Parts: sequence; C-alpha cells; structure tokens
Amino acid sequence: MKFQPGRIVATKGALSLEKCGIHLLPYLKRHLIGDWGDMDAEDRAENDFALQHGYRLLSVYQTSRGKLWIITEADRSATTFLLPNEY
Repeated sequence: MKFQPGRIVATKGALSLEKCGIHLLPYLKRHLIGDWGDMDAEDRAENDFALQHGYRLLSVYQTSRGKLWIITEADRSATTFLLPNEY
C-alpha cells in the first residue's frame, strides 16, 4: 500500500455496481498500490506526482457496466468510489 485511504465511502451509483456482481474491493486494492487503472501516460504521471506531493489522487477503471472512479483526497482523509456522472 502506497498511501492510507482514510475513510472509505461510496456513492449510490458505485454501490449499484456491487448489486451487478462488480465488487469494489479489488479496485480499491489496485488504487492503494498505485495502479491508476485505465488512464493515459500523462494522467498516470500526474497521479505519481500527486502521490509524492500530497495532492488528490484519481483512478479510473473500466468495468462491464462503465467507468468507476476512485478519488482520494489530498489530505488522505477519505477515499470515494463514484461513477463519472456523479462527480
């Protein structure tokens, strides 16, 4: 684990993925080890910089039901699962 997630929360949309058999925990594990998911090289580099300098982190994962975002706040107080349309 490269950072602490703080309080872990999820929006209604993200929780609906669980009802479809898409489990959130594997995505959280990837996020916490710095596997930022389905992002281009520039966005990955931005996350790596953010990790080192205490900025907000964003991971994007493609699921069978669309994209899932995970955002960890800059102060590492919370990590949120959400769908892009809930931002």
